[in-house]
Amino acid sequence: MKKEVTISQEMKEKWPYVRVGCLQYQVEVKSKNEEMWDYLKKNVIKKVKDDIFEYDTPNIPNVKESREAYKAFGKDPNRYRVSSEALIRRIGQGKGLYEVNTVVDVNNLISLKSGFSVGSYDPANIEGDLTFRIGREGEMYKGIGKDEIKIEYLPVIADNKGAVGSSTSDSERAMIRETTKEVLTLIYSFSDNQDLEAALAYGEKYLKEYAFAQGVEAWIV
Repeated sequence: MKKEVTISQEMKEKWPYVRVGCLQYQVEVKSKNEEMWDYLKKNVIKKVKDDIFEYDTPNIPNVKESREAYKAFGKDPNRYRVSSEALIRRIGQGKGLYEVNTVVDVNNLISLKSGFSVGSYDPANIEGDLTFRIGREGEMYKGIGKDEIKIEYLPVIADNKGAVGSSTSDSERAMIRETTKEVLTLIYSFSDNQDLEAALAYGEKYLKEYAFAQGVEAWIV
């Protein structure tokens, strides 16, 4: 069943340009798609390196606006980086990217190409609908492969039980596993431009082509 996603009024008031691109689909998660990695290495990583050279990482389009939004919410973007900036920095430092699974790897592809943070969640582990809001004082969760993460003042996506992810680092609760059958992918935009529409379109294309997504529903909040 399609998940409803809304943006909190508090977030809109502090950053009026916030929008979320949504893709919900069925999938059989695999460990790796070699074709995707070939495409990423030959096409996208070169663009990322060119962007780093031209702008410097914090000023790359859509990373820059995300950092400004973090400041508006009360979070230091140098300490808690938006995930797209963290990915771009890894490439700039020559560290390469983690190989996770076909869905998460395509997330990273979309993020690197667009400059937006991208997160994917298993609707089977989401209780009720979702709200994109600002993390509350003292709020925390167990991060993927990490200890407890302080998410107060971060942009977070939350269900009836609490936050399940953020545009910095997601929680374990709704993470994508190889047993996941349905996925909700969210593209977090803080920019006053049309890049989100483009990212949603090529994001759907990449998910179908490299993660073999089926029955894709796409919309923007």
